[in-house]
Amino acid sequence: MTTKFHVCNCNRTMPLNAVSGQRIGDALGCGPLPVASQLCGRDAGAYLESIKGVDDVVVACTQERALFRELADEGGSVAPLRFVNIRETGGWGAQSYAALPKMAALLADAARSLPQALPTVSYASQGRVLIVGGAQTALGWAEQLQDTLSVAVLITGGTDAERVTALPTERAYPVFSGGGIEVQGWLGAFQVTWRQSNPIDLDLCVRCNACVDACPEGAISLLYQIDEDKCRRHGDCVQACGPVEAISFTRNDDLRSGDYDLIFDLSDTPLLKMHQPPHGYFAPGGDLRAQMAAAGRLAQMTGEFEKPKYFQYRERLCAHGRNKITGCNACIDICSAQAIRADGDRIRVEAHLCAGCGACATVCPSGALAYANADVPYNARRIKTLLDTFASAGGEQACLLFYGQEHGGALITQLGRLARAGKSVKGLPARVIPFELHHPASAGIDLWLAAVCYGATQVSVLVTGREAPEYVAALGKQMEIAQAILSGLGYGGTHFTLIEASAPQELDAALQGMASAEAPARAAGFHLFAEKRNSLDFIFDHLYNHAPSRMESIALPAGAPFGTLSINKDACTLCMACTGSCPSSALLTTADRPQLRFIEKNCVQCGLCAKSCPEHAIELVPRLVPPEKAKATAVLNEAEPFHCIRCGKAIGTLKAIENLLGRLAGHAAFEGRLDRIKMCGDCRVVDMMTSKKPDAIVDLARPR
Repeated sequence: MTTKFHVCNCNRTMPLNAVSGQRIGDALGCGPLPVASQLCGRDAGAYLESIKGVDDVVVACTQERALFRELADEGGSVAPLRFVNIRETGGWGAQSYAALPKMAALLADAARSLPQALPTVSYASQGRVLIVGGAQTALGWAEQLQDTLSVAVLITGGTDAERVTALPTERAYPVFSGGGIEVQGWLGAFQVTWRQSNPIDLDLCVRCNACVDACPEGAISLLYQIDEDKCRRHGDCVQACGPVEAISFTRNDDLRSGDYDLIFDLSDTPLLKMHQPPHGYFAPGGDLRAQMAAAGRLAQMTGEFEKPKYFQYRERLCAHGRNKITGCNACIDICSAQAIRADGDRIRVEAHLCAGCGACATVCPSGALAYANADVPYNARRIKTLLDTFASAGGEQACLLFYGQEHGGALITQLGRLARAGKSVKGLPARVIPFELHHPASAGIDLWLAAVCYGATQVSVLVTGREAPEYVAALGKQMEIAQAILSGLGYGGTHFTLIEASAPQELDAALQGMASAEAPARAAGFHLFAEKRNSLDFIFDHLYNHAPSRMESIALPAGAPFGTLSINKDACTLCMACTGSCPSSALLTTADRPQLRFIEKNCVQCGLCAKSCPEHAIELVPRLVPPEKAKATAVLNEAEPFHCIRCGKAIGTLKAIENLLGRLAGHAAFEGRLDRIKMCGDCRVVDMMTSKKPDAIVDLARPR
């Protein structure tokens, strides 16, 4: 495939010239690159001419993206266009003179093949919107939206707060009132329930005002809701309402429900409190500008919509539960959209609720959940391309800066522009290579450590304050684990940094304050797999093989997905309940003797074994050991086997039989027959059938 690169020094504001074009072209392996000064202006003709007959076009400018697309369309070019920002990310920084390796790396990354298309999740909306809130605000927006959407209103709050408001005299849309509102579902499939607590049912009321005239206390306003602090319940209003039957003092919090496609929640406190609400739910609060923006989006949400299915779930790897005992809950606890729930011994992810952050895959210890929107193998290839190109262009001490495309990219752009304007910031250092993700929580320990293996000395992750707090905490925890591994292997310095910045100045201060760290002496050549644990095997092999110092055991923070088990041998009876509960085949038994075996490489530290142990004899020990030791089979506990006293068949451990003898010695079923406890099941039956003295019928479950 022929890729044509277009580089511009943006009216000579970047230190790019013919020599720079030669160096960048050499690093990309495409020969010298011409450097334009006004690619969007006087050099546009050369741009149009050069893109004819090529397979792919990369333009090193995002400022005039729309113009370059328009020019290509007018010129009849069918080559795909890719755009990359080398201006704010390198050319406009205080170290722009040294940023050529980074520019070459970013151009190489832009020329990458795109990830495979994902399966999609479908939504269908007929425009049925429920507006929830105080009467004046909710009814006001209902009047505005009723021409474009199918409107219903659920009035909340007190009856006396908005006396001046009257309900519409024409029944153009349904109006309800109530409290105790619960919302479930997503765009096109919301289910809403509420309690109809006021004696007047607004859906039945015909607005005849007979009740208003009949009420001696004046407890009914033109909102047609009874102020029960004033009402004496004499029933005049009920009689006046007559056969309409809109008023009842025996309604007693009737439960109502409805199905809607969209929710416009104008409550002061949102009904849904998760950080990432479902598609189709808008909660702008009392801010008028936010309400207007939400109303504009609502008006466009009629029809059929699709989004990617962001995740893959491999049930066989899941360590959530076994035998109704819960082990790992990491994905459920972290999901800011509440899209993941327990489903027996497994989990269930509702694709319609999933917001695509990828945090569930980041914290999943086994790899049962994987991020599919640019998956780990794809991003690992991107990282390797960036770092290989950076090194071949002469770059040193590379630092990858992971950021989310929605918020982080804008902050980086602002920083570059302020640096160009000389506003007391320096911009991205020459060695800091930005790496865009759909969401900063979608990458974790496997990609970060792989980056170090590929030659990065540091990995930073930018969060801007708009991410869910659970994500920020999880990223910090993952970094703590990853740093413990590298420090334990003798790699000096701080390799992982979580940058929390909401302003360009904060980002600049964090970047300028980072000192370089130590990476393996040789960059790795392997690629990562879709299976998380297999990828980590290769990563650990490389890190150990090039480690400055090699510890036999690296202690890791609690919650790390690597480690061993500590067995209390005095308590353990080798019942093997733990082996049946282990989801990753880390715990094994043998057929010929009572022996508990363990393969540390397979252990995900889910805790199911400890929770399943009836003797509470197992404790998790998070750590990392050399790969050869982790892959070996170790014996955690073993005991002398006990054999049937009749046939010699192994039936358990000596310790277990002794425990049984002690517990059942006084039981009537075994009075004078304790030897039967020492027999296998078959021999016990034979002994019972051949006994000279018939056994008494004894209820073993009844205490004696």
